[in-house]
Amino acid sequence: MVDVTLPIYTDRLSLRPFEQSDFEAMHIYHSDPKVCRYLPWPARNKEDSQAALERRINSTQLSQEGDTLYLAVTISQTADLIGEVILFWRSLTSKQAELGYVFNPAFAGYGYATEAAAAILKLGFEHFEFHRIYARCDTRNTDSYKLMERLNMRREAHLMQNKFDKGTWCDQFTYALLAHEWQAHHQHAEVSAAPHD
Repeated sequence: MVDVTLPIYTDRLSLRPFEQSDFEAMHIYHSDPKVCRYLPWPARNKEDSQAALERRINSTQLSQEGDTLYLAVTISQTADLIGEVILFWRSLTSKQAELGYVFNPAFAGYGYATEAAAAILKLGFEHFEFHRIYARCDTRNTDSYKLMERLNMRREAHLMQNKFDKGTWCDQFTYALLAHEWQAHHQHAEVSAAPHD
C-alpha cells in the first residue's frame, strides 16, 4: 500500500492526523453518553479519552491488514475539530475495508459527516483500491444508516440480536459499496454536474 498524503481537503473540511491539542475537542464527543449510545465503547472519562487519542495519533497509515486509519475532521475556515472518520483494513485477500465515523452533535445538520465520509470512501477506492467497503450500525441508530444511504451504500443485511451491548441484545444493519458501484455513482455525479449546451 502507498502512504496517504495528508491532510485531505474537501470543499469545507480538512481531514488530518490527530494531534495532542485535539484532546479537549475530542473528549467533548467521546464523553457524551448520547454520542456513545450506539458505539462499541461507553462514554469515556478523561483518562480513557487520552488513551483513545494516543491510538489515533499513532494510526495514520494503512500498511497491512488489521491496520486502522483515523483522521480528525476539522472545518477548514475555523480549524474546529468536529469529529473523526475511520478506515479499517479488514481483508487483504478480499480487498475489503470498513468505514467508521463519530461526530460532535453540535455540528450536525450541515452535511459535514457526509462530506467527510465521502472523502474517505474516495480514498479507500481510488488510493487503496479496495474492492468493497462496508459499514455497520445498530438498527436504532437512524442518523448513522441514513448517512450510509446518502453515500449510496446498499443495505446488505439486518442481523437479529447479534450483539449484546450495554445490557441489551442489539440488531445490526450492514451497508456496503463495491468499487464499480462507487465509480458509477462518481461518474454519474460528474456528468450531472456538467454544464449543458
